[in-house]
Amino acid sequence: MKKNPTPTIPEKHRDFFSDVYDVVRQIPKGRVTSYGAIAAFLGTRSSSRMVGWAMNAAHGRIPPVPAHRVVNRKGLLTGRMHFSPPEQMEQLLAAEGVEIKEHTVQHFDKHFWDPAKELQL
Repeated sequence: MKKNPTPTIPEKHRDFFSDVYDVVRQIPKGRVTSYGAIAAFLGTRSSSRMVGWAMNAAHGRIPPVPAHRVVNRKGLLTGRMHFSPPEQMEQLLAAEGVEIKEHTVQHFDKHFWDPAKELQL
């Protein structure tokens, strides 16, 4: 059963970062999505940079947010500098079976998880 990641609170009070975290927590192991795909799913297509800010603030959240599964639209690990050490993002993805070469997800189409398709209401 697919879950609705949007909290059941009035639209005008939704917390964007929390909505982003709800989506990211549903990305399966071994899959990745993009900042833009999350923004589009949340109805804010031009807010991919804000999704990136949310990922930067995600470390240490409870429950955990698998921020390592969010990459740019070309599969590049642009958020790696926010991990300590920066290699940790690649290591986490590799442990889930995602091949990384030169800081880029290989076979990106195979690993891409589109919340608009996967979390249909």
